[in-house]
Amino acid sequence: MTMIRLILTAALTISFWDLSAPTSAYANHCLAYVQNAPGIVPAAFSNVQGADSVEITYVGHSTFRLRTPAGVVIATDYAGYAGGGPAPSVATMNHAHETHYTDFPDPEIEFVLRGWNPKGGPAEYDLTVGDVQIRNVPTDIRSWGETFEPDGNSIFIFEVAELCIGHLGHLHYKLNAEQLALVGRLDIVFAAVDGSYTLAIPSMIEVLKDLRASLVIPMHFFGGESLREFLAGMREDFNIRIERSGTIEISLKTLPRRPTVLVLTP
Repeated sequence: MTMIRLILTAALTISFWDLSAPTSAYANHCLAYVQNAPGIVPAAFSNVQGADSVEITYVGHSTFRLRTPAGVVIATDYAGYAGGGPAPSVATMNHAHETHYTDFPDPEIEFVLRGWNPKGGPAEYDLTVGDVQIRNVPTDIRSWGETFEPDGNSIFIFEVAELCIGHLGHLHYKLNAEQLALVGRLDIVFAAVDGSYTLAIPSMIEVLKDLRASLVIPMHFFGGESLREFLAGMREDFNIRIERSGTIEISLKTLPRRPTVLVLTP
């Protein structure tokens, strides 16, 4: 653990504005922080080449619908609704509340990935579905009544079209050095910004600065107050962009050169 902290400290002392360089400057950048960290075995990096776009649709709450260049559809924090269109191929879920999972997923979904292990212990995923590699990093959560549930949440990471896309789920605690190392270098991150049920907004901002993603897409905000607070806290270090649509297409070549918060309208 001490060695991992040293590696992460060295990596994170690099100027935040190094992100102005194109992400393609990083070799195997999904795990650029920890390629040689002892005790950490990097997951396989996607071998997909080229600048094919990933379609991202904000369905609402914490659910995004991702469509990969090969047509794999993924629904995040799936609670029974995955937006318009056919059933997704993959659904990820988290255990914080019933708005983040369902016990009755659509039977047409081939891969249902629960971010917790009903039998106890952490959930562990590292699989390839079509052109996307999917892995997870478990985190603890607080259940109703402040009951502690170890490994009740997973950060799901999707490596596709040379992009590293992370969904933080229902994050309740700041990430420690080992968790940051396991997550690795993200290009795009979905972050809950309600500021109450999940991390307080100042703590979430610290996590996002640690992750150093090029594109931050907020989710899980109720009304406008918490979103306004989040944007105000991010404005100094990030560009702010409001998209009057729920869907974007993004590729490695079209990532913003300066770190950006992109608000999608579901």
